[in-house]
Amino acid sequence: MRYEKVIRGIFLNRPNRFIAEVEVNGQIERVHVKNTGRCRELLVPGCCCFLSDSGNPERKTRYDLIAVQKGNLLINMDSQVVNSVAEEYLKKGTLFSKDALIRREVTYGKSRFDFYIEDGARKIFLEVKGVTLENEGIVSFPDAPTERGVKHLNELISAVKDGFECYVFFVIQMKGVKSFFPNDVTHPEFGETLRRAEKNGVRILAMDCQVTPDTLIIAEPVKICL
Repeated sequence: MRYEKVIRGIFLNRPNRFIAEVEVNGQIERVHVKNTGRCRELLVPGCCCFLSDSGNPERKTRYDLIAVQKGNLLINMDSQVVNSVAEEYLKKGTLFSKDALIRREVTYGKSRFDFYIEDGARKIFLEVKGVTLENEGIVSFPDAPTERGVKHLNELISAVKDGFECYVFFVIQMKGVKSFFPNDVTHPEFGETLRRAEKNGVRILAMDCQVTPDTLIIAEPVKICL
């Protein structure tokens, strides 16, 4: 995944979950935050951040905030791009064959999963979760309670019982981390349901990403600790 027209800025504050104020070339710009999570450990006043220029003069906010520098880590925090990055990875044939049929946003039960895949006789549902929460090399999900995430896990368990192959794919939007844990402190129910999903045949994947100010590419597996 590559962004166009990326520039550097200095994060100042976040008046609401959709908007941030960022200093760009000496001027204060109101920019769109492409992540509605809390992101408190990322959006620290004075931190270096990167913005994508929309090129759309009709928009109220010219720029999108897509990445931040946290110590030595460059973290992509664009939750809206994670599925596209996952699709690029799937189409490489690393997880499934290159001939696999891949469809996005497919309804099953009362949920809409990110991907439905047919690979020969295999029929697969795959749900993607972007991960930006990091502490001393440990990453975790979610960074805020997610009843929707719990619902998806329960639907995946049901799909396995109906004969489908099912995955939860955690895309870690940074490089250089040690391991992934469910965030039991923030949302115990999600962690409990993730462990129950794994015991019931849902496969758990976690992959880190190569991140630059203007690219995000899935790279290598990360150790999963449930």
